[in-house]
Amino acid sequence: MEKLQKMVSEKPVVIFSKNSCCMSHTIKTLFYDFGVNPTVYELDEIDNGREMERALAQLGCSPTVPAVFVGGQLVGGANQVMSLHLNRSLIPMLKSVGALWV
Repeated sequence: MEKLQKMVSEKPVVIFSKNSCCMSHTIKTLFYDFGVNPTVYELDEIDNGREMERALAQLGCSPTVPAVFVGGQLVGGANQVMSLHLNRSLIPMLKSVGALWV
């Protein structure tokens, strides 16, 4: 869990993802389209992916991917991110942590 906290606190936007997950792809594309360059950890490619997935589950991420952190805080999964986007809260959040300048 400490390693997870360190990983998410080092960058403004962190996404835990899996290559095989279509919702992970959608969320990553959303951020890229905004011009945000998130740090992405593909859990199915990194050595400690299963350990990270268990830590995400302990934080309440269900499903465990995609899991989005902004400013070191858990935003949630695809549903939460899309809700923030639709109610126009996501862009101001990204600006507040320096992930988006425009």
